[in-house]
Amino acid sequence: MANRKDSRIEPSFEGPSRDRSSGGLSVSEEDRVVPSNRKASAKRKPAKAKSSRGRRAKSRRGLIGGIGRLLYWCFVLAIWGGIAVAGTVIYYGAKMPAATTWSIPDRAPNIKIVSADNQLLANRGMSGGEAVGLHEMSPYIPAAVIAIEDRRFYSHFGVDPIGLTRAMVTNLLGGRFSQGGSTLTQQLAKNLFLTPDRTLERKVQEVLLALWLEHKHTKDQILEMYLNRVYFGSGAYGVEAASRRYFGKSARDVTLSEAALLAGLLKAPSRLSPARDPKAAEQRSQLVLAAMRDEGKISAKELTSAMSAPATRSPSYWTGSENYVADTIMEELPDLIGDVRGDIVIDSTVDLNLQKLAEQSIRRLIDDSGKKLNVTQGALVSIDNSGAVRAMVGGYDYSTSQFDRASEARRQPGSAFKPFVYMAALEAGRTPDSIRNDAPIKIGNWTPDNYGGKYFGKVTLATALAKSLNSVAAQLTMEVGPNAVVEAAHRMGIQSDLQSNTSIALGTSEVTPLELTSAYVPFANGGYKPDIHFIRRVTTADGKVLYDSGGGSAPRVVKPEIVGMMNSMMTGTVETGTARKAAFAWPSAGKTGTSQNSRDAWFVGYTANLTTGVWFGNDDGTAMKKVTGGALPAQAWHEFMVAAHEGVPVRPLPGTWKSTPADTIVPDEIPSASNNHQAPVPSVSVGQQAPAAPRAVPVAQVPVPARNVARPAQTVDADGLDMPSDDGATGSIKHPVPPGNVGGPLKRKQTSILDILGGG
Repeated sequence: MANRKDSRIEPSFEGPSRDRSSGGLSVSEEDRVVPSNRKASAKRKPAKAKSSRGRRAKSRRGLIGGIGRLLYWCFVLAIWGGIAVAGTVIYYGAKMPAATTWSIPDRAPNIKIVSADNQLLANRGMSGGEAVGLHEMSPYIPAAVIAIEDRRFYSHFGVDPIGLTRAMVTNLLGGRFSQGGSTLTQQLAKNLFLTPDRTLERKVQEVLLALWLEHKHTKDQILEMYLNRVYFGSGAYGVEAASRRYFGKSARDVTLSEAALLAGLLKAPSRLSPARDPKAAEQRSQLVLAAMRDEGKISAKELTSAMSAPATRSPSYWTGSENYVADTIMEELPDLIGDVRGDIVIDSTVDLNLQKLAEQSIRRLIDDSGKKLNVTQGALVSIDNSGAVRAMVGGYDYSTSQFDRASEARRQPGSAFKPFVYMAALEAGRTPDSIRNDAPIKIGNWTPDNYGGKYFGKVTLATALAKSLNSVAAQLTMEVGPNAVVEAAHRMGIQSDLQSNTSIALGTSEVTPLELTSAYVPFANGGYKPDIHFIRRVTTADGKVLYDSGGGSAPRVVKPEIVGMMNSMMTGTVETGTARKAAFAWPSAGKTGTSQNSRDAWFVGYTANLTTGVWFGNDDGTAMKKVTGGALPAQAWHEFMVAAHEGVPVRPLPGTWKSTPADTIVPDEIPSASNNHQAPVPSVSVGQQAPAAPRAVPVAQVPVPARNVARPAQTVDADGLDMPSDDGATGSIKHPVPPGNVGGPLKRKQTSILDILGGG
């Protein structure tokens, strides 16, 4: 070991033979497995042939290798792409609630309002239309929607790979986004759960929700939910709302061409709405019809027939005066049932036939005389003896102005307010035969002139009211005091603030047509003040009663003898006074009214069946051209009441009164201030001094019952209407317990406990 060299000896295979040693390693040429190039060179073929074959082989190897490398990298990219997609799905899916907690959100509740004769008045709520079952709606609707939106709806699993691929290719070739790959299930998922944001997160969540919907529900259930919730433009959500919006009919009755138009709206509801662009809507509907033909949903004959239907511009949303009623009902509803949590049906008091008659009368008179007389608006309210509003027109055209002039516009009533002045005077001891001198008078700096400046001298109160003499009304107000007039008006049903001054005799305090008309109802029903109401009953879609007006007690606010005297006097207004144009076959009474410079013209009149008030004027308060309450308002009242009473047995007005000699003359002096009257006006001579005035006789009153109290047994009159008895006890009138909201929020008259105990 000691003699061994320290350096390592490496084997050599190529070194020269002279380097070999007995202790080394070497390999000879013969020992090689592969012969060396020197020996193989002798056997080579010609160089040219060898080079050609080598190039071809190399080319083949390069092509195959390129394809192999492409496939390899595609496979790798596919794996990584799948991992990325899975990761994205997991990431965004993890941000969603657990699938076990997913549920279909409640559809926005629909409020269906029907008339007293069970005709549809309006739909209200977020959807604007009730839900319709797939088997109930026209079969053309689902067929059209599937043909244009998702032709493989019944075969895919919520996501349509074929449709998605086709949409992607079309968009790439076209260089713009022209087609979407979402299925109906995906669209429903988006509408139910997601925002319309176009983000990757929303798209991933849409796909996951679509898969969940397909797992939990059948295809028909998904399609039905979609059609009852999707937006069709112009404020219509759901196929029922859209059908009524565009065609004025239920989705059950939609034709083929109409169904094609509805299906065509889904691409761009607002832009393609026939209310906005009927030509675009027609062109799109023809594409839908062609798609239905391609899918075999319709025949060639049906296609030709449907395509020949012209596009028509849809009228404005929610036309018709009945929508004024619907708006008022919607304002009252929360006070009756609270929040609406599901579809409900409201049975209203309105008679749709009477409503249409009222609307036609108002519009015809404005169309015929509006330009000539400078009249642009009108309103009509009709109330029966139980307080049920039977018709209410809030303006000339709801589609152009939704402001309700019947319940919201406060205008000066003019002489239509005088019945409360005369009622206060009768309650203070005067009679219709009491005489006053109609002559110019002055109260402070105020001189109430008669219309046209004409005076009649000595007249009875009945004549003064029939001829609407301002000087006599002012005298009576001074006699009884403005406070007594205000109290009488509030007791009868006026809810607006009234100014307690002498000019109130001429109706200078503003009121709404609805409250003024309601204040005349006690004259028509014998002296009782019912709650004014629009709603009879509220039920759920499956019939559960949420509210029922039932029956309720109404307080007596006027003594029967006072009612008789007032009806006797106001009959003269129609028979010989300022409202002769209103007269018709029924016994009727009422009062005209005209504010200063003819800014407002009124007639409120009644029979034993209905009380109806009519107003004409302009929203901006500009003067009409000498229009009085005895002109357009009386004409409209006559047209409406004649139609409303057709076929109804004639009934006399309640109450009777006959003049007696002892009541024909009362003093002309103003009673003393000790009787709570204001300062006297200048004496107006009647040619003879009469005995002292009798003491004021207080009116018999019954306290207003509390809401939701036990109701007494009902008494029914000959017409079957639940009415109070005439013996002074409170009977029963059909009306809801909550009062109507007249004219929006009001500042009601402040009352004390003494007022309540006294029936005020």
